Amino acid sequence: MRVLITGATGFVGSHCIEALAKHQDVITIAACRDPSRLPGGFSGESRIGDLRDVNYLEKLMHGIDTVIHAAAWTSLWDHRKQSDELFLKPSLALIETARRQGVKRFIFISTVSAAAPGASSDPMSPGIKRAYWPHETNVVRIEDRLREASNDRFCTINLRLGLFAGSRYALGLLPILVPRLKTHLVPWVKGGKTGMTITDGRDIGHAVELAATTPKLTGYQSFNILGPEVPRVREVIDYLHQQYGLPRPHFSVPFPLAFVFAWMMEKLNPLLPWEPLVTRSIIHLLQETSADNERASKLLGYKPRHHWREAIDIQMAEMGKHQGKAMSMARPLPGGSGR
Repeated sequence: MRVLITGATGFVGSHCIEALAKHQDVITIAACRDPSRLPGGFSGESRIGDLRDVNYLEKLMHGIDTVIHAAAWTSLWDHRKQSDELFLKPSLALIETARRQGVKRFIFISTVSAAAPGASSDPMSPGIKRAYWPHETNVVRIEDRLREASNDRFCTINLRLGLFAGSRYALGLLPILVPRLKTHLVPWVKGGKTGMTITDGRDIGHAVELAATTPKLTGYQSFNILGPEVPRVREVIDYLHQQYGLPRPHFSVPFPLAFVFAWMMEKLNPLLPWEPLVTRSIIHLLQETSADNERASKLLGYKPRHHWREAIDIQMAEMGKHQGKAMSMARPLPGGSGR
């Protein structure tokens, strides 16, 4: 089986490469811009190019059985035009090219927060487009297209992941939350009683490996992918306080008030020389999902192994080495300092 991984040098893609390496019958092809950033020991084929290039897409799919679409240009707020041009349009073109060229299985990396309120426990439920978060709106649009494109010959698999954490971290809640906690201005939301779906990159790689290799999957399939335990937000911040000396919030607000405050911060952004302290997307990520691994466990045999504290410790160690200032809430543009 020949498996193509887009975004192979990123957080999800690199963990997928490591997870698939144990399958002798899987030939892994990495789609990336800079093969020097691939995980050490990778001996598969590299197909270098830009997913926005139509000619590259056509060549990229030659001889491919399964596509793992782990590439994404992400932003935690705003940047609608960049998200459309750098993420939505290339993703839709990738799906169409894969379908037309006879790819048998297409795996997409989504998020549990894409689901409608109260529906996150069912990964097959449709997502909801949130105007205040262009990136997640585009994630839902891609999910919708996968539903439409799937058939008996083209199986599409949507993996709604929890919050990324672990080695080779990328844009996510922890790098955004940690410097904001240091300001002493971030409150508890609903007392920190909601779940925080922290998921280790190694468990994510394992889940994608299962999605790529489990036989007899047909049509459209969607799965929640979480760690072995979903802690409360308060548990996570208490752990960050005890282990790393980060301040705890000093007061609590309900979700409706938190969303209003975040909206005000977004409106003030053009007048300030820094990014907003908080955005509606961040508040949204703190809402309860009630998601679980039941469907992934039943149909894929997914069993997460890495505790959220372990994932946090690994990531905090890397952040201490590589993150000297607060991470931007949007990825760098292609051709700049990012991948």
